[in-house]
Amino acid sequence: MSNGTATADLRAEIPALRIGRHMVGPGHPVYVIGEIGINHNGDLDIAKQLIDVAAESGCQAVKFQKRTPEICVPVEQRDKIRQTPWGEMTYMEYKHRVEFGEAEYAEIAKYCDVLGLDWFASPWDVPSVDFLEKFDVPVHKVASASITDHELLRALAATGKPVLLSTGMSTLDEIDAAVTILGARNLVIMHSTSTYPMPPEEGNLRTIETLRDRYRVPVAYSGHERGLQISVAAAALGAVAIERHITLDRTMWGSDHSASLEPTGLRNLVRDIRVIEQALGDGVKRVFPGEEEPRKRLRRTTA
Repeated sequence: MSNGTATADLRAEIPALRIGRHMVGPGHPVYVIGEIGINHNGDLDIAKQLIDVAAESGCQAVKFQKRTPEICVPVEQRDKIRQTPWGEMTYMEYKHRVEFGEAEYAEIAKYCDVLGLDWFASPWDVPSVDFLEKFDVPVHKVASASITDHELLRALAATGKPVLLSTGMSTLDEIDAAVTILGARNLVIMHSTSTYPMPPEEGNLRTIETLRDRYRVPVAYSGHERGLQISVAAAALGAVAIERHITLDRTMWGSDHSASLEPTGLRNLVRDIRVIEQALGDGVKRVFPGEEEPRKRLRRTTA
């Protein structure tokens, strides 16, 4: 087999798919997603600042989370008192406080369009799928917590949109069942470990290859670690998309800020991913132009 043939075969076997403005899959630039999630803390101005950070850093997309609190918050948790920056309130009041509605998402959609960014969200319940479909989002994301919610998966499959399936805290049997419901045609599986923040020894990045070999679909990486090295390594191992939580300041109040990248970190991540893409090449062994002069000067040949 000639150099580069194995890579070409992989690209032929695992087709790319279109997400918004971009093709995502083997042979295409890594699709970098700035995961805003709920790091906006219910403030549209903070959300826009984070969208600016993603655009300026070179991301292709930003992602949010969408919940119906009456469905997602367990009954026993609803009346528990929580200390928040807005004062003391019940957990249910807090979840409503940080949830955006149609007016906010209309602003987000308009803002992202001007900046040339895709935007989408992880719906945590079926009404949230219907909500997001009103905005014709280009893709839906299944959070790791939702991979066994088969009612939600069936609703997502019915949209006909591409799906990013995150696999943190999941067994292969659970992933098998989700893939059976969603189908493989419009699917990107995301390797993930749901520890916040994730220690390096739990990264298990070789799972990217395991998932790609098992399901024959594009595989991406959703990271919750501190730092950049693990995400850059995921890109080197062939992750077609990289998703990282982003924040204006890791010391901000909220559950996800501490495991998020600040603006400088996000810029550096995108920079390093693009360098890795260039350095990986096509796998064909050749003599490069920069080697010609040293080759003539240093090479010895013997009979």
